[in-house]
Amino acid sequence: MPAPRKEDIRQEVFDLYDAYAHNRLTRSDFMQNLSAYAVGGLTVASLMSFLMPDYRGALQVKPDDPRITARYVEYPSPKGGGTIRALLCMPKDNKKRLGGVVVVHENRGLNPHIEDVGRRAALAGFISLAPDALTPLGGYPGNDDDGRTLQSKRDRDEMLEDFIAGFEYLKKNELCNGKAGVVGFCFGGWISNMMAVRVPDLAAAVPFYGGQAPAEEVPKIKAPLQLHYADLDTRVNEGWPAYEQALKENRKEYVAYFYPATNHGFHNDTTPRYDKKAAGLAWQRTVTFFKEKLK
Repeated sequence: MPAPRKEDIRQEVFDLYDAYAHNRLTRSDFMQNLSAYAVGGLTVASLMSFLMPDYRGALQVKPDDPRITARYVEYPSPKGGGTIRALLCMPKDNKKRLGGVVVVHENRGLNPHIEDVGRRAALAGFISLAPDALTPLGGYPGNDDDGRTLQSKRDRDEMLEDFIAGFEYLKKNELCNGKAGVVGFCFGGWISNMMAVRVPDLAAAVPFYGGQAPAEEVPKIKAPLQLHYADLDTRVNEGWPAYEQALKENRKEYVAYFYPATNHGFHNDTTPRYDKKAAGLAWQRTVTFFKEKLK
């Protein structure tokens, strides 16, 4: 039986996956709802397989890439999880001080895709730190379903403290030039927005389809923002008008991009929600923004 093709999948299927991926549907409810779209030769099993992430086949920068140096480190997070494990990456044989980028995972811990994004940031000329907020619970468990379950057991404000502590750790690294920003995806997009609120010396924040900071917190933002939204992501996008109004009223530096006909998660190249053109453009914009703000 041929595998499903993205162009043959109805938008409602992607919406169901989004609900499942954000713990609004149980796995059994997801499969039951998915059965309504198992038509024309498609089965629930084939749809499930199609929608699930493929980490092995999608790595853009492999862990042993000779162009970078990557190693796991631990840093203290006294207000959060205590001690946090993270992937630290930088260009190979780098001797000069670079801008720092904290890379924040989605709602499932530091999976192979986010580690890959950390390596991509190093390849772009930054020193990156990708923390795992699941460290206090044993770390990313090897699959996203269990990762989401574990992350739901942690308090999100404590996880925010973990990433703020990661920023402080990275900024003080001997090969960091003292300027550090943050890029985050989904849950990590919310973290990026909130770090802009909470961290006065954050040099730049790039939230990808993340929940917005409360309007009353916007006056505290000092970091310039570059925000990326998926056109079809109605769940996240409904918070944008109020956020933008607050940013404008408080004269904050920001630019927002909406990518036509894209779903939440369009930058993640391990699932069929991936949009190669939009993801490439968004990453190019992100790198250019960081090169400007972190020099």
